[in-house]
Amino acid sequence: MPVPLRADFDAQTTRAAAKRSKDGPQARRLLALAAIYDGATRSEAAKIGGVTLQIVRDWVMKFNAHGPAGLIDRKAPGQPPRLTDKHRKVLAAIIESGPMPAIHGVVRWRIIDLCQWLYEEFRVVVAKQTLSRELRAMGYRKLSARPRHHAQAAGAIEDFKKAFPPAWPEVAEGQGVDPADLEIWFADEARIGQKNKITRRWARRGTRPCAPHDQRTASTYIFGAICPKEGKGAALVLPACNTEAMNLHLAEIATEVAPGKHAILLLDQAGWHLSSRLIVPPNITLMPLPAKCPELNPQENVWQFMRDNWLSNRVFKSYADILDHCCYAWNKLVDQPWRIISIGMRDWAHRF
Repeated sequence: MPVPLRADFDAQTTRAAAKRSKDGPQARRLLALAAIYDGATRSEAAKIGGVTLQIVRDWVMKFNAHGPAGLIDRKAPGQPPRLTDKHRKVLAAIIESGPMPAIHGVVRWRIIDLCQWLYEEFRVVVAKQTLSRELRAMGYRKLSARPRHHAQAAGAIEDFKKAFPPAWPEVAEGQGVDPADLEIWFADEARIGQKNKITRRWARRGTRPCAPHDQRTASTYIFGAICPKEGKGAALVLPACNTEAMNLHLAEIATEVAPGKHAILLLDQAGWHLSSRLIVPPNITLMPLPAKCPELNPQENVWQFMRDNWLSNRVFKSYADILDHCCYAWNKLVDQPWRIISIGMRDWAHRF
């Protein structure tokens, strides 16, 4: 016996659905079913659809179950995925924990290592391309690791971030200014020389691009400081990195602090930053960062940006050439205050 069509549709509503449809096969199937509603035989409906009786019967079953939407072609399900939710959960855990060199024989996971690990643990054979797609779907990417000092104290960064904002009122009270008149500055030094850095560049896949690399050793230092909230900076290019140079830099920073305001200058614990021979201007208070925690200083990111965009992949002809390029790079940065704000702003330091 032929399967009856659902009673909540008729020939008129079915043809109207076919007219509205933007899918050609769906419209053809709806017209074939509309003919059945009009009294046509299943054989006549099969001729309208250009198919066999069995396929018409399948259309009727899908239409009865899901309405017009059931007549849209769906993507074939294909093979079931090799990895289950359990596999993905365990895979995420081992990626987060990292490999044990003594056990796994590697110091970082490669896709081929993870494929081998899945086979050894679950006897699941996965191709590298398949596992790569799975890892990307899980939110993982192959990223450059951020360096962390091996002797960094546990919790030092988090503790400093918590303690820094409450220290504002104490500094303001000691200097006799309103907390709203405090400026947060970050300072650091960078060595720029003829033995320069080579940065990443766009090139065709499978090739290895080359870049000029000098082996001479002439160099100089940029003493730089930024105030991210105001988008301003102060720097000097000096031949040595010592207390005398730091005194000159502090004097330069003091000229950039707004009148009537006071600067909290955060810097690392280098010897020339903590020397008893430092001459600290009255509108600056030095606040050392925790030892071995350069991640807290956005001035490090400023150096990275300047090297990547203006100072790397160059051959400096002479010491004077190094000075000219350092001054050009810093002045270009200062002329883009939005760049300083974007690179230097930190939630923990600016109460956001």
